[in-house]
Amino acid sequence: MIGERTDGVHRTVEAVWRLESAKIIAVLARMVNDVGLAEELASDAVIAALEQWPAEGVPDRPAAWLMVTAKRRAVDRIRRDQNLKAKYEQVARRLEVSGRAEDPIAEAEAELDDDIGDELLRVVFCACHPILSPEARAALTLKVAAGLTTGEIARAYLTGEATVAQRIVRAKRKLAAAGVTFEAPAADEFDERLEAVLEVVYLIFNEGYTATAGEDLMRPELCQDAMRLAQRLTALLPDRAEVLGLAALLDFQASRSRARIGADGEPVPLPEQDRAKWDRLLIRRGLATLHRAAGTWSGEAGPYVLQAAIAACHARATAPEQTDWVRIAGLYSRLLAVQPSPVVALNRAVAFGMAFGPERGLELVDEIADLPALRGYHLVPAVRGEMLERMGREAEAREAFERAAAATDNSRERGQLLRRAEGLGGDR
Repeated sequence: MIGERTDGVHRTVEAVWRLESAKIIAVLARMVNDVGLAEELASDAVIAALEQWPAEGVPDRPAAWLMVTAKRRAVDRIRRDQNLKAKYEQVARRLEVSGRAEDPIAEAEAELDDDIGDELLRVVFCACHPILSPEARAALTLKVAAGLTTGEIARAYLTGEATVAQRIVRAKRKLAAAGVTFEAPAADEFDERLEAVLEVVYLIFNEGYTATAGEDLMRPELCQDAMRLAQRLTALLPDRAEVLGLAALLDFQASRSRARIGADGEPVPLPEQDRAKWDRLLIRRGLATLHRAAGTWSGEAGPYVLQAAIAACHARATAPEQTDWVRIAGLYSRLLAVQPSPVVALNRAVAFGMAFGPERGLELVDEIADLPALRGYHLVPAVRGEMLERMGREAEAREAFERAAAATDNSRERGQLLRRAEGLGGDR
């Protein structure tokens, strides 16, 4: 019985940490002005929960319990550091005020819920400080603000896990050495950090929309965090086309969420989705935001506006056959010009295959398949399988789907790809 209770507590702690760790660390980072220390304090609170909850029971508001415990550990830590005496007094006063509240746990819970958009955004802007390299900014922010593992970040960037881990450690040290404070940057500092901030918000959403690993196709809490951050950015910077473009893009993508997973929990490809389940309110908001973006730029549109325009083509089509693939192919060509990347090139190949035939699509895929960044990327053989199947080359398509299944760490995607392979003929 005790073992079962402990196992249940461990599962609860793991679930709460996965959902709330980024928010807890965001609040702590602002308190102690050290993201590495904030992570350590949050981890200490988790250890305390694992020690106490099996005997005392899981509290009614576990995330708030972790927050209060971590804050108390922050006070203890600062007490031991005489160089931070002034900061201790500031934090102690805050905690003393919280202690006088009727329900300090409720206050901590409100801090997690009510103002978390601002707290997360503050950490994102601080972690995207210009003293860090673009790669380090992205890795640190995804680790701290999104709670992604180093493995998930590595897969998002198609790079090695050890490389990502080194970037995060070095970034923390550099911020600490420079004495970077976790306060919102001044308005005149937005521009030098905005590109990195937008990239991070985009990657947070992508990890939530299609998880790189695990049993679930989606991590909805990450999608919601990213959308909240994007909407907050549009309020702060209402005349920036790329900010508006990102917000519109996330709305369009999120509008399909209910149709992306079938009753059996398996992923449903875009052409097979029940479009009646698409969220028309999100689509309308996305179209309105994209229209606003169109009125704010001069010259060539940026990558997020172009991606939003592509997503809008899908959103406007009430049936798959109504999709304007020729326009999408043209938009992907423009996107590749302003944001050259192997993944954009792969998506362009898909669009050309839909617009001009699978032979043309396969030709474009094969041109980029051997790029170092795409080696081991499961969507390359998956796209080849799509093209080969449409061309009637079933044996080759089957082999491609099997290779794609072997390369993905997401069990839902793997199952879908294997079923695609099993449904095809050809010699084994």
